[in-house]
Amino acid sequence: MTIKKSLKHTALFSIGSLAMAVASASHGVDFEVGDTKASVYGYAKLDIIYDVDADLGNAIGHRNIALDGEPSKDGNFDMHAYQSRIGFKTVTPVSGSDLVTQIEGDFYGEGGGEFRLRHAYGSWNGILAGQFWTNFYGFVAGTPTIDFTGPPGVGNQARQPQLRYTAGNFSASIEDPDTLGGSEITENNVVQTSSDAAKSELPDVTVRYTDTSGTFKYSASAVMRQLEYDAVEDAGATVNDDSAFGWGVALEAAMDVSEAVTLRAGITHGDGLGGYMNVSPQTSPAYLANNGKLETLESTGGTIGASFKVGPGAINASYNVATVDLDDEELDGNDTFETAYLNYIWSPAERISYGIEAAWNSREVKDGRDGDATRIQGMVMYSF
Repeated sequence: MTIKKSLKHTALFSIGSLAMAVASASHGVDFEVGDTKASVYGYAKLDIIYDVDADLGNAIGHRNIALDGEPSKDGNFDMHAYQSRIGFKTVTPVSGSDLVTQIEGDFYGEGGGEFRLRHAYGSWNGILAGQFWTNFYGFVAGTPTIDFTGPPGVGNQARQPQLRYTAGNFSASIEDPDTLGGSEITENNVVQTSSDAAKSELPDVTVRYTDTSGTFKYSASAVMRQLEYDAVEDAGATVNDDSAFGWGVALEAAMDVSEAVTLRAGITHGDGLGGYMNVSPQTSPAYLANNGKLETLESTGGTIGASFKVGPGAINASYNVATVDLDDEELDGNDTFETAYLNYIWSPAERISYGIEAAWNSREVKDGRDGDATRIQGMVMYSF
């Protein structure tokens, strides 16, 4: 058996990636074993963080923003390397189609410091099975950020267990219903509460179409989900049960208006959408009303951004907002999250990326109170 080792320049993520939307690439170490090509890839990344106001966490957490008038410990410095990751990928030709497998992990488990699984899937002949990016997000509208959380209001760049079929530009999937809020039902007017009475009887269903016309790229996607509440006594008798239908749509677009300028925009809307909208003020898709009925929460988000190539990198700027309609609901809590990013990310040499970013963030609650916080963040990333 012959094993051939070589270096290969392989893109890790697109420029619109939300997990770490950095215009960068990694160099994988490739091994050829017979007809199989295997790659080991990854990077080490240091994040250097200064929060001017409240401590926002390892990645920006809008819920940590102090409302005006609330006590806050301003001025917080931190450094960590939790986003560093490693992955293994194989490609093997099988019966006229490539069999692709990938396993990848990083150290953002438990909020930071624990190794966790990101991807674990196989795909062949258009069928993907395993854990991979949710099919709801099209990786078109996201402007690059250094912050790991990414822009509020776009589709969530989550990784979910799923079974997906792709034919050309169209893809459809059934996905784990619990990952993005399906196991959360708000009860007793307490938001962000996972209820033991919440249950999932059916998978979430997504469809997406992505295409390109010249320098214009667009994506349209939808998700449908069944939300259920089934409270039982210790003896097993049903106390209350109800169900509701949740849905969401997302439109994304990006255009290279010149060799140096790229514009992006996206909008997400739904009822019972929950965590399918990134950085939603309420990840719970529904709540138990006073009349015992399960009511869905309506949410809307959007993003607009631009990238300008300057020197060895790019200046990236974006405004992003995520809202949940609580005006007519029997709930209190967060209803609006906003973030404006401005950064410069550059690569002085292959395998090396640097960046500096300023992020203004705000949150507003139902009664109109609000607060804001600013983060300054730098990064150094070495890829292999």
